[in-house]
Amino acid sequence: MTASSTGTPATGFSCGRLIRQTITKLDAVPYWLLALPLRAAVAPIFWRSGMTKIADWDATLYLFSEEYQVPLLPPELAAYLATTVELVTPPLLILGLLTRPVAAVLLGMTIVIQLAVYPNAWPVHIQWAAMLLILLCRGAGSLSLDHLLSRRMGATRS
Repeated sequence: MTASSTGTPATGFSCGRLIRQTITKLDAVPYWLLALPLRAAVAPIFWRSGMTKIADWDATLYLFSEEYQVPLLPPELAAYLATTVELVTPPLLILGLLTRPVAAVLLGMTIVIQLAVYPNAWPVHIQWAAMLLILLCRGAGSLSLDHLLSRRMGATRS
C-alpha cells in the first residue's frame, strides 16, 4: 500500500476525517428537529399526571394533604395549582406556544416535586429538567407557534 502526499493510506480512508465529517453533519441538524421531540417527550409526562389527578380527585386531595409536603401552600390549593399546570402546559408545549414560560413553570414544578415530594426520584427528574432547560434556553424551534408569532410580530414592527 502506498501513502498519499498527506500521509494517509492510498485508499483515502481517514478515521479523523470521518469523525470530522460526522460531527459537521450532526452540527448541521436544525434545532427544530431536536426541540420537537423534546416538547413531545415532556408534555405527556405532565398531561398523564394531571389526568390521573382529575380521575380521582378525592385521592388527589388526600395525597396533597397527607403525603406530598408542598411548601408554603395549603394542600387543596397546591392540588388545584398542580393539576391546572399539568393540564394547561402540555398542549402549549406540543404547539410550541409560550414555550419558554411553560418550560420555566414546569422546571419549577419539577424542582418542587424533587425537593418536597419525591426526593429519591432524581434520576427521572434530572431527565425532565435537562429537557426543560434546553427548551427554556433555546425555545421551541422554528416548527412552532412561537416562531410563527415572532415572525409575524417582527414583520409588523418593521
